[in-house]
Amino acid sequence: MRVLITGANGFVGRQLMLAVLSKGVLRGQPVQRLLLLDTRLDELPHDPRVRAHLGSITDAALLRRALADGIDVVFHLASVPGGGAEQDYPQGYQVNLLASLELLDQLRNPLRPPVLVYASSVAVYGDRLPSRMDEATVARPQLSYGAHKLMVETALVDLARRGEVDGRALRLPGIVARPRAASGLRSAFMSDVLHAFAAGDAYVCPVSPQATAWWMSAQCCVDNLLHAAELSGLPWDTERVWQLPVLQLSMAQVIDALAGRFGEARRELISFAPDPHLQASFGALPPMKTARAKAAGFCHDGSAAILVRQALNLPAARKPL
Repeated sequence: MRVLITGANGFVGRQLMLAVLSKGVLRGQPVQRLLLLDTRLDELPHDPRVRAHLGSITDAALLRRALADGIDVVFHLASVPGGGAEQDYPQGYQVNLLASLELLDQLRNPLRPPVLVYASSVAVYGDRLPSRMDEATVARPQLSYGAHKLMVETALVDLARRGEVDGRALRLPGIVARPRAASGLRSAFMSDVLHAFAAGDAYVCPVSPQATAWWMSAQCCVDNLLHAAELSGLPWDTERVWQLPVLQLSMAQVIDALAGRFGEARRELISFAPDPHLQASFGALPPMKTARAKAAGFCHDGSAAILVRQALNLPAARKPL
């Protein structure tokens, strides 16, 4: 089993890398080689299965070298985040769209179609959302990032129809808790508030306590990515795009869960100065029903308390004696 992770040095990519190595088996076969591709690859584990491919996903020759000996499973995570892709359209266009299409083209193999798990995004829905949503909600992206994700989903489904790539795309929500550094993500506040509360730092939240967002921990995200890779026997004409189950939580609910873990006194460190544009985009997300995804075995974190624990890699709380 040969596995490739693009964007392997990213927040989710690094956790996925460790999970694949720890699991050791994918689709019933031992992982013999794990190929990692990114512009930087920091502190890689000393594991004979790991091979690093340093460079940009936009380098078609680099992709060919990485895939030269064949590939069984690809996790395609590399992207320019939403805010960064909107500010620098050429870069977003090259990375999020053209490089993804090039990867799909290089993966085409009608005799032995490789499995491709594509990290799509809830950004495909845009900002003008109905009061309730489900898996039939029409995608209407209002950012280039979401538009490019939707285009790649369409290409993936087409190649699945042709029997050339065994693709499956997952629309990811806000994944937490990303490192406390500039990320280009407009939803970075979702991670920042978790880190600030855990560290006992003052934090000014750019959305109101009533703001509702879709949340998922990186641990839960990785579990869903691995589950997507394990799905087998999918008919070529079946739906290949899943909206993952999400926790729809208000900022107040998340802070309640944080206070339950770190103490009520830290509530005073959190203040609010809502940004109207951010609130409209990321603070008014409605309930989302995902019956089809749940039936396929995908899941969310379960509760705000579990989200906090898994997002911050905390030990399970002890039960009272």
